[in-house]
Amino acid sequence: MTAKTRVSTDAAPAPAHTFSQGVRKGPIVQVSGQGPVDPQTNEYLFPGDVAAQTTRTLENVKAIVEASGATFDDVVMLRVYLTKREDFPVMNEAYGAFVTAHTSSGVLPSRTTVFTGLPREEMLVEIDGLAVIA
Repeated sequence: MTAKTRVSTDAAPAPAHTFSQGVRKGPIVQVSGQGPVDPQTNEYLFPGDVAAQTTRTLENVKAIVEASGATFDDVVMLRVYLTKREDFPVMNEAYGAFVTAHTSSGVLPSRTTVFTGLPREEMLVEIDGLAVIA
């Protein structure tokens, strides 16, 4: 039986609460929800700018995926949580640019987008992900 292991990297923000940045079990990697946080300072970045927050958040997800031994091409699912429906087009454009640039296979991950409240007022977006290492 494959052991469950914690995925941790300094290239993404440290968890603020009682959870791991990511967890790997066999070929499956689950990345905890990430926000627009600078991994060096743990400060929330780009207040009011959903495009910049989306890009920073995806950079954090990518760093955790890579720390697990996977690549962004191994990501099969991303879940995006937005605080405002009207931010969807701007988020979608930034998301599309990032995901397309980092998916060399051309097979983009599946995605779900949910509109909800988030833990911090300055957070406009949170993203988690699932990767399967081939």
